[in-house]
Amino acid sequence: MNYRKNLAELSENGYSILSNLYSNHEVEEILNCIENSESNLNSYLKTKDLFAIRQLINNIPDLGPLLFNSKLKELIFNFSESEYFLTKAIYFDKPSESNWFVGYHQDLSISVDKKTEIENYQNWTFKKGQYGVQPPIEILKDTITIRIHLDDTDGNNGALKVIPKSHLNGIVRAESEIWNVENEFICKIKKGSVMLMKPLTLHASNRTTNGKKRRVIHLEFNKHKLTKPLKWLEYFSVN
Repeated sequence: MNYRKNLAELSENGYSILSNLYSNHEVEEILNCIENSESNLNSYLKTKDLFAIRQLINNIPDLGPLLFNSKLKELIFNFSESEYFLTKAIYFDKPSESNWFVGYHQDLSISVDKKTEIENYQNWTFKKGQYGVQPPIEILKDTITIRIHLDDTDGNNGALKVIPKSHLNGIVRAESEIWNVENEFICKIKKGSVMLMKPLTLHASNRTTNGKKRRVIHLEFNKHKLTKPLKWLEYFSVN
């Protein structure tokens, strides 16, 4: 397949939607693999509004071959001449009765193996046993997020809303006029399709109102090594 159009759209608008990267059978295999896994309490988060698994492939290694099918590999190999690798993998399950919503934001944090004071790494966090930090903006600009949709998703069950081209403005402060949502776009995505997104793209999601699930696998890829002695908490080579 030729993904040049999608990657050009990602660069220009901050997001792109690709249909049918996974068959219904492949989606069911992925869901069965997750449902049959054993819980690791440090990486599993479960509330009435959200179920999430962090470090997804580290915790469920059998998912690797299922997620990285030939179509996804081909897409990743088209990212650039540099080798991209996986740096974060999370499974999100927004239940049918969920009242959870997220306001407009950018994804500014990466997961790393330790905390250490290094120039241009700031806003440290420690959640669920792992460190997060805001890296130099070049790393954020080169991050590519792939969201694999395991259910049909629209504005009634928490589809992402995005502000097209907002990633071109760098890190956006809350008081900025760029937070104008008049041109927001609701990313309606079919089961087995994926969404590409730049983490600096302003995005949000509403509460679920139609009683349907919204299960998504969130993958982040990058091509940069971090400033020593920091290392990515997760690393998975696509090759």
